[in-house]
Amino acid sequence: MNPTERFARLVRGRDTTIPLTEAALLIAAHDHGVDEDEQLGRLEQLAADAPDDTEPLARYLFVERGFAGNEHDYADPANSFLDVVLRRRLGIPITLSLVLLEVGARRGLTLHGVGMPGHFLVGAGDDRFIDPFHRGAVLDRAGCRARFERLMPDTPWREAYLRPVGPRAILVRMLSNLVHTYVDRSPADAVWALRLRLTVPGVAPSERRDAAALLGSLGRFREAAAALDEVADELDAGSAAQAREDATRLRARAN
Repeated sequence: MNPTERFARLVRGRDTTIPLTEAALLIAAHDHGVDEDEQLGRLEQLAADAPDDTEPLARYLFVERGFAGNEHDYADPANSFLDVVLRRRLGIPITLSLVLLEVGARRGLTLHGVGMPGHFLVGAGDDRFIDPFHRGAVLDRAGCRARFERLMPDTPWREAYLRPVGPRAILVRMLSNLVHTYVDRSPADAVWALRLRLTVPGVAPSERRDAAALLGSLGRFREAAAALDEVADELDAGSAAQAREDATRLRARAN
């Protein structure tokens, strides 16, 4: 089974049972060869010497072991590949959070992803959040809001931004980051990330429509048309008609 088929099978399972490490490594396997056993071994090795409490664990990973935010080249696609993050110890908020979540799980800690727009975090209780991108800083709700307002000053704050998110939402966000990075740097490479994103159940119809339209803009006319036809059944009448019209126009361009 190839990486795309394996990824699609995993994300179609129950959200709470999706093996997040395996799925994240399958994303990376679309860019380069990945030795999954080696990467699982790296996580096990990190966990073997890790503390059993959240704040000491954050210090262990993001101070002692040197995992850090890649502020020099934030948009580097490699920041989204878990195996590369484990090797270079550089990443973006979501992949550094993934390292914390997976090592924490191996130490028996109850942690969860927090999908705050613009800056992914890890939740460790009702009013305690870890920011792996900034050396494992510990924040309360007010601190999270302050981070958000600095990053997104034109967007109103909502407490809902601090709700836990599951594996499927984490994987969708990782793929969204890759799509945006590739569109800016290497548009042709965005295709595989878009394809993977469209395999994930629960992605909103409007997002799937946008992903299909982007496939069309990258010259994948028939593939984009098929995706638009599929999502049209889930849209309101006006949007559905537009999606089908766009699909017809894309097929004409493929002839």
